Amino acid sequence: MRPTAAPLLLAAVLAASTLSLTACGSGSGSDADTIKVAYNRSTDNKVRFKDEYLQDMKKQFEKEHPGKKVELVPIQAPDNDYATKAQQMMRSPKTAPDLVYEDTFRINSDIKAGYLRPLDEYLAKWDTWDQFVDTAKAAAKAEDGKTYGVPDGTDTRGLWFNKKIFQKAGLPEDWAPKNWDEILEAARTIKKKVPGAIPLNVYTGKAPGEAAVMQGFEMLLYGTGDDPLYDPSAKKWVTGSQGFKDALGFVETVFGEKLGPDVSDSLDPNVGTTVANEWFPEEKLAISLDGSWMGQFWTGKGTTAWPEWKTDLAQAPMPTQNGQAPGKVSMSGGWTWAIPQKAGNPDLAFDFIKTMQTKENATRWDVVGAQIAVRKDVAADPSYLKSMPGIEFFTGLVQYTHYRPALPVYPQVSTAIGEAMEAVTTGDADAAKAAGAYDGQVKDITEGAVVAKP
Repeated sequence: MRPTAAPLLLAAVLAASTLSLTACGSGSGSDADTIKVAYNRSTDNKVRFKDEYLQDMKKQFEKEHPGKKVELVPIQAPDNDYATKAQQMMRSPKTAPDLVYEDTFRINSDIKAGYLRPLDEYLAKWDTWDQFVDTAKAAAKAEDGKTYGVPDGTDTRGLWFNKKIFQKAGLPEDWAPKNWDEILEAARTIKKKVPGAIPLNVYTGKAPGEAAVMQGFEMLLYGTGDDPLYDPSAKKWVTGSQGFKDALGFVETVFGEKLGPDVSDSLDPNVGTTVANEWFPEEKLAISLDGSWMGQFWTGKGTTAWPEWKTDLAQAPMPTQNGQAPGKVSMSGGWTWAIPQKAGNPDLAFDFIKTMQTKENATRWDVVGAQIAVRKDVAADPSYLKSMPGIEFFTGLVQYTHYRPALPVYPQVSTAIGEAMEAVTTGDADAAKAAGAYDGQVKDITEGAVVAKP
């Protein structure tokens, strides 16, 4: 799907989904003994570990609660489209699910829109809440101080690289770049010595959504200095910074020097699936700025049988721009289970959360979902610690990680960043021009709540 076609296609899909939802009856509140659970199903038809996990949770719950039923409502779409569909469902009591899978970066905008209800009354009576680490709790807390979601895991990000390609290029298997220049130099070496390989993948553009903004751009931006996107002391968004221009400049260099994938491939909303199922396993990609969950594609019930990944791939921390302290950078996100404001069966929905969050079930989810644990008891569990090569590496990045500003306007800011990235990727603008356009957009989005930083 190309970006230009997305709005028309999405409108058609939403219209169809509205009709189908209306035809189902009077919505989540129509049956006091049934809860509807909406979640994002992968666009890759081979990725069904979440579906299988939720089917098992449904069976457990129904066994523990005789006479109660769980109706799973999978929404198969890229993340941005999933969020739009979930929001549309939550607007009406006729279509609102009782439980919805909610990305932490959208939680405050959905709270402001009145889609979600606070969970504090339930959490106060739930002993297990004490096992969740404070950073995870904060990710689900709103500006009003109330908590609107129960997180089920988080993630970190770094550089994945193919040791076979590195060997062909004469690069070390224990590669650990100390700054951005060393990443670009490695990519240039690979382009020269291994011409058939894509040297470096950095997610970019509008269509991949947060995969590009958070995983690509913000992994760069947060390595340029403190509070580079939002100034919490001033409570304003940062504009005019050199760090922002430099981060865009890195992306511009990658695509300007043809160190990355073809532009058309990079702007595909499903490029992450291509990275996991084709480019890495087929030895076509040398380096990818990517997430801690990648191993899930190749292990167990993953989409691509590739047992060699455990020895063929390695990980390195993403360095700060010039190697300045603390030397490493990561970004973390994660998802939560939230109860819509117009849910018909909120009490039963929270009971389903409790089923998913027994220690055994929470550990299982973090293992099959390649999640970084957000619970102290799960993080110490031997099955988690042995679940996947690289799990200790990515867990160790938590101390260097950053979270996106948990503010209602962030999704709009994210869209503006994606547009700036796409402009430098396609060559329609240089870094300075794209940064200037972003500054103007953010000023409008935030109604002037911006602060200029050199």
